[in-house]
Amino acid sequence: MPSITFHTSGKTIEVDKDANLLRTSIRHEGSVPFKCGGGLCGTCRVRIVDGQEHLSKVMKKEIDRLGSDKIEQGFRLACQTFITGDVTVAWGEEDVERLNKIAQRRINAAQ
Repeated sequence: MPSITFHTSGKTIEVDKDANLLRTSIRHEGSVPFKCGGGLCGTCRVRIVDGQEHLSKVMKKEIDRLGSDKIEQGFRLACQTFITGDVTVAWGEEDVERLNKIAQRRINAAQ
């Protein structure tokens, strides 16, 4: 079974192949920050520390929210990412407040 190591929260969890990164974090208290869970807000942005080759392909929503530069730097949206092997992910606490503000603006604009 593949495992996800949530570097920032210090948890490691074994998952089924093709498990969604954000849903796994929610279910097992991995602590990845999120608001919408559907690729709209971008608050579930994580950096893949190790195991990028064990992820699903980058989705259009990720390119739209993160941009090609961030994706090349190893960032993904947890809600759009599925696991095929062992990975380690991290996120910065300093980003959470900024991302929450951006998310609220995007959610309000979509209504």
